[in-house]
Formats: sequence, structure tokens, C-alpha cells
Amino acid sequence: MDQYKKYLRDKTILITGGTGSFGNAVVDKLLQCNPKKIIIFSRDEKKQFDMGNKYNSDKLKFIIGDVRDKDSVSHAVSEVNYIFHAAALKQVPNCEFFPVEAIKTNTLGVHNIIDAAIENAVERVVVLSTDKAVYPINVMGMTKALMEKIMIAAAREKRGTTILCGTRYGNVMYTRGSVIPYFIDLMKLGKPLKITNRKMTRFMMSLSQSIDLVLYALTNGNNGEIYVRKAPAASIGDLAEAMINIFKYKQGTEEVGIRPGEKMHETLISSEESYRVEDCGDYYKINPEVPDMDYRAYFFKGKKENSLPHVGYNSSNTKQLSVKEVESLLLILNEVREEIKSMNIK
Repeated sequence: MDQYKKYLRDKTILITGGTGSFGNAVVDKLLQCNPKKIIIFSRDEKKQFDMGNKYNSDKLKFIIGDVRDKDSVSHAVSEVNYIFHAAALKQVPNCEFFPVEAIKTNTLGVHNIIDAAIENAVERVVVLSTDKAVYPINVMGMTKALMEKIMIAAAREKRGTTILCGTRYGNVMYTRGSVIPYFIDLMKLGKPLKITNRKMTRFMMSLSQSIDLVLYALTNGNNGEIYVRKAPAASIGDLAEAMINIFKYKQGTEEVGIRPGEKMHETLISSEESYRVEDCGDYYKINPEVPDMDYRAYFFKGKKENSLPHVGYNSSNTKQLSVKEVESLLLILNEVREEIKSMNIK
């Protein structure tokens, strides 16, 4: 965090959807940087109450509001320096059943955040996207893809002084509703681990790495850019096997098949985007198609090749983790170590 402290010291930071897994984890990091204030903006008063008790810090301020409501967003954004826009409907099945609700939150919500940020001269906004936004086949991915396009279009207009950029990442391990805590819950119930397809692959990233990505984008991003962290992947079968090994579980697995809206492999950078990607070491930067309001460039300018594969960057062509490597990765997580301890596994 040392490299980010000078950017965050004495700044006011707004986190939309701030009571979620990302919000709780990033607050831990931000408090180390002596910010002026951290504003948690979300709808759930119980989670805000619990979070306030957890941190007990006078630097934290809680605002009840909804990104769908521009008035409540405008109130929250006043005198803010930086915004992390994490509020979203993220559960694929819920978005499939209630697509209009996903549009209101994931798509129209970012429009409200960006407009309020520009009107209030916020310095920087980072919107958090997902690998599901690339070649989207479900409502969640489609609304997140539109979120990215809204950010890029607003950045291109250059209204005001606000810098708008984004991040994209895959599965974050042990976040709320993700597969690892789900597997642990099944173990506690003595049930087989339910897997969709053993050969399905997913990127593997820790919550700490996702925070590093967002802070890197905040401090390095320019208008319309999207940042991706390089990450290994594992098959669902190998992940389940690693969980069974470290928990010494005897009930095995049960294959249930691919559910509606799921892919065999996820993509962080499309083949079309690969021509405008820059390698930034631990990260890839995706430059916008056209950085300015020059519509002619859409028709007459193309992009040259670079070192990325023509198919883009996905969970089948990144580094594939072995079962042993997945085990090592899981054992880094404090939550997994605590679960092993609580279950008296030797």
C-alpha cells in the first residue's frame, strides 16, 4: 500500500455498494493511508450498522441511498475526491429472472454516478466490471458491458475534469456468494460438492489482488481505459479436488451440468480488444477504441497487432494451475485456514 498512500492521504473516497466483500476489504486498506473520509453508500442499513461497529472509525461515514436514484447519488458525491463504483446486481440467476432490475442498477446506476461525479468535479472514478462483460451471454454480463460503454462514452466527451476509467476481473476467491464458501457450506452439511462441468475454467484472484488492481487503475488510469490484472486459472474439477484434499473430505463431487447463462471459459480481453492492449507488467491496459469525439476514426482507422493471442485473454489460455497449486493458493486465504481450524482438520 505504500505506493498509494500519497494519492489517498487526506482524500475523501466514496465507495458505492460499500458494504459488500470489496467494500469491506478495501476499507481495511484505505484506513492505513490516512484518508480524510471514507463514505460507504449502499441500501442495506443492517450491513452499514454492522460495518460501523466492526471498524469503529470516525473516518467512516455511512449514507443510505441507491445508485438508481440520482438525487441520493448527488447528495453522496458532494465534496468527494475519488469514487469506487462497486454497486451492482451480481448474481447471474437473479439478473436472468429480473433483467430490468439489473438494467436499472448496473447500467443506469453508472450513468447517475458519472453524471454526479462530473457535476461535482470529482477527481477520479473507477468503475468495477467483470469478465462476464466480454462476449456476454447473460443479463449480468450484458448490463456490465453497457456499464463499460457508458463510462467510455462519457470519458470521450471530456465534460468537466473528472477522469473516468475501469477495471475488469474474474472470480475473486472467497467473496460473498462465490464457489469456495459454497463448497465449504456443502461440506458442513455432509453433501457432495456440486460442480457444473469438471473442465470449466475460471480465473483465480484473491480479494487483495482485486484491490491492488482497483488502486492501480485509480492512480494510473486515463480517460476511457480499462485495466485487467494478469491471473492464473483453474478448472472447476481441480478446484473441487483441491478443496477435498485440504479439508480431507470424503463425500466427493456431484456434476450437475452447466447452468443457463454460464460459459465453459471466461474472457478478460476479447480478440477485438487485443489490438489496443498495452502490457503494464502485472496488468494489461485496454485503450478505448477512439479516445476523442472523432466519429470518423470508427470508420477509417484500425489497430495493429501486438503480443496477445488473436483470441484474446481468457481462462483457457492463461496459466493453468495444477491441483497442488490450487491447494497452495487456497491455503493463503485466512478464511480457508479459519474454516480448517474450526472443523478440527489436522
